[in-house]
Amino acid sequence: MTLDKSSCWFALRTRSRHEKHVRDQLHKDGVEQFLPTVLRKSEWKDRQKKVEFPLFPGYCFAKFFSQNRLPILKIRGVVQIVGTMGAPEPIPEGEVEGLQRLMSSGLLYFPFPFLQEGMKVEVIRGPLTGVRGDMIRRSNYSCLVIGVNLIQQAVTVEIDAADVVPVK
Repeated sequence: MTLDKSSCWFALRTRSRHEKHVRDQLHKDGVEQFLPTVLRKSEWKDRQKKVEFPLFPGYCFAKFFSQNRLPILKIRGVVQIVGTMGAPEPIPEGEVEGLQRLMSSGLLYFPFPFLQEGMKVEVIRGPLTGVRGDMIRRSNYSCLVIGVNLIQQAVTVEIDAADVVPVK
């Protein structure tokens, strides 16, 4: 791991439903933090209300020097600093800046599944709910490939990428 000469953005994986607590504790400790959120309508028997939810459940962003990560890891609710092979991996400044600009733009935005071509997915909405296949991209749209391995045949159907989730 290389030592940073300047602070970098890192993704912190948090315990379930601890994103706001982690954000607030980072702020209290003087650490630059960012928790992208989205407003959703929540309904109860007697009322409806718009509630702020994390855009990326289980994650919060913080900007700090990588060698000063121990105080970050000691914050209640922080599970780990996301990285590779046990080492924290900085997030490119432009990616966080893009999210910050989106949040302050006033534009309407929604969470969207991060899907890669060839990824195994399952349909969660519509007439194909429960069907599994492979995700592929065709110019301006996404397709689901449903195959029969034994006979080595497949069929593809155009599908909205928001209607599928990755299969674990």
